[in-house]
Amino acid sequence: MNIFKRQLSSLRVFALGEMILNSLRTLWWAVIILLHSLASAVNAQNIFQHIDNSLSLRYYKGNIDTMYIMRPQTKWTFTTRINVSGTKIETKGTDNGQHFKSELEASRKATLSVGVSYLGLSLSAALNPAKLMGKYRDYELNFNSYGRHFGFDIIYQDAKNFTGWHDHGEMARIELPNGILKVQTLNINAFYVFNSRRFSYPAAFSQSYIQLQSAGSFLLAASGMGQHATLDYEQKMDLKMRNLGIGAGYGYNYVPSKKWLLHISALPTFIVYSNTSMTFGDTRIPLHYHFPEVIITGRGAVVHQWGNKFIGMSMVFNFTNIGHEESLTIHNAKWQIRTFFGLRL
Repeated sequence: MNIFKRQLSSLRVFALGEMILNSLRTLWWAVIILLHSLASAVNAQNIFQHIDNSLSLRYYKGNIDTMYIMRPQTKWTFTTRINVSGTKIETKGTDNGQHFKSELEASRKATLSVGVSYLGLSLSAALNPAKLMGKYRDYELNFNSYGRHFGFDIIYQDAKNFTGWHDHGEMARIELPNGILKVQTLNINAFYVFNSRRFSYPAAFSQSYIQLQSAGSFLLAASGMGQHATLDYEQKMDLKMRNLGIGAGYGYNYVPSKKWLLHISALPTFIVYSNTSMTFGDTRIPLHYHFPEVIITGRGAVVHQWGNKFIGMSMVFNFTNIGHEESLTIHNAKWQIRTFFGLRL
């Protein structure tokens, strides 16, 4: 009996020791996990701090005249925008001694968008209410970048909602219904700013700079346009166009007071490469180059700012002219108007 009690007591001591050992192991692993979590948090904080420092250095660094332009002293910018855009195509020419003219205009597109920017890195999302309700069938993609030295606009449009009219000689005007014209268009315009120390495109269009005093700059520009249009009315017609132009222009930021900025710029480019043709059925007719053929990009903006808030409106207009009225000339006009409100934090 005493032997049994001694064995039972030994088992209890062994079990107690095992429990203490397990508790110590659990505590040890808890300490290790806690230290690892703290190290990870510190490491993540260091990484984020390093990223923030790098972005801040890139954002505020620049060879600028701070009497004329400056960066906002805040890191975050929140912006809401309303965008409206439209497209018009005009043709003029002569057919068997008779003059003709046509005009077709696509349905206007309106979008609502919101954007956030952190030290120059931006993210935005847009919503087209008419497209969601099935009232707008066209597709359009706009990509803009306005830097201090260099900037560009890229606009791609796949439009089917064209309506218009056609005049031919003494004949009665023909109304052109929706759906007979399909157009795919790519517009590209790039520019280089010479006086980037004192003149800021971003101050007018992205508000990532603030223009303090009036200044202007000569601009070097390059433009390109590609278009494929199909008209299916009585006789099917295809138009294919590829153009490239180079030129120069001028931009000016007028600052009447600390709270206002007015911008205007024009970038005419002369077409140096042109490959345009029309196809009627199986017949392909090349359209020969006729000087001057041009691609013109115009921009304008009005910005009002007070405290950490700003509101304004901007406009971008593209115009292309090719051909000659004695045979056939084609005018393409593409415009976009944007109103915006922003908050800097």
